[in-house]
Amino acid sequence: MKRDITDLRIGVLGGGQLGRMMLQSATDFNLEIHMIDPDPSAPCAKIAHSFVQGDLQDYDAVMAFGKQMDLITIEIEAVNTDALKALQAQGKKVFPQPEIIELIQDKRKQKTFYKANRIPTADFILTENKADVAQHRDFLPAVNKLGKGGYDGRGVQVLRSEKDLDKAFEVPSLLEKLIDFKKELSVIVARSASGEVKCFPLVELVFHPQANLVEFLFAPAEVSAAIEAEAQQLAEDVITKLDMVGLLAVEMFLTQDDQLLVNEIAPRTHNSGHHTIEANITSQFEQHLRAILDLPLGATDLIKPAAMVNVLGENDYTGAARYEGLHELMALPGVHLHLYGKKITKPFRKMGHITITDENTITLKEKVLQVKEILKVKA
Repeated sequence: MKRDITDLRIGVLGGGQLGRMMLQSATDFNLEIHMIDPDPSAPCAKIAHSFVQGDLQDYDAVMAFGKQMDLITIEIEAVNTDALKALQAQGKKVFPQPEIIELIQDKRKQKTFYKANRIPTADFILTENKADVAQHRDFLPAVNKLGKGGYDGRGVQVLRSEKDLDKAFEVPSLLEKLIDFKKELSVIVARSASGEVKCFPLVELVFHPQANLVEFLFAPAEVSAAIEAEAQQLAEDVITKLDMVGLLAVEMFLTQDDQLLVNEIAPRTHNSGHHTIEANITSQFEQHLRAILDLPLGATDLIKPAAMVNVLGENDYTGAARYEGLHELMALPGVHLHLYGKKITKPFRKMGHITITDENTITLKEKVLQVKEILKVKA
């Protein structure tokens, strides 16, 4: 007899803000969520059913944690996939599957997968070290990306000309042709174990010029219906060809001639889907849980136009976080604040996010710029 979902012990590798928001959705389904994270004061430490301090990349730590669970998932890719494979072999359900996490952990394997599966992406060259990069100077301007270990803008740099070659990575990486794009877009897509697939509406991303991470986003993206449909079909194509169960963020470039190119993917809930908590019928966090539990996927319709602003630590401050402008921020209509419970702020650290909803897209954009200036995280 199939067990009730409320009887399952669900283990999550990672206890950061994505896990925190996943827990909030899990509460609605009365799910039992257990978490492991290396930080004893991680955002989930005090609110999970149980919390273990442990290294997510340590085989023994992941095995010991996973053996106690019925179902294991992630909120970060930097995990020990060998342990997850072993747990899967023992009969534990692991979603997304360890082989897919392993592929996505390495941007070189990601790009090779796109090419092998005819998924449109920027031209690229795999490189082994700095000297290897220098052999491809005629490929510049290009983006130099670490194969492994890059995260939230780290491990990514632009090499525009020969004078930049000295900055090239000395470890296995890739050179990706610099794309002249007019928009950066993202589609969140979910796939259940039964094979049901659903996409969220396309969103438009605006990146921070210094930190190389998402500063804010707008939903819906200002593109034609044809481009929206093509982007969603592309996202469905990626998750189906991966044969992945769970939630996948598919980041794309829209080129000057209206071509869509897949940039990167993330096998988990994602910064580009945070607005769905307030703005969509089903949030990305609920959808992830539905997918891994093989429940019918929820409706993804956008209820009203929305924007999401990341709350980042101010550039010149490190230390115990304090928030300036909270009262002024909360007085604005259509504004919802999410703070992640991180006690220490650092330059550009994600400390929270703000969702703004408004029927009028013009005033929505005005509020984004207003909100961005009101709330400051200092030490």
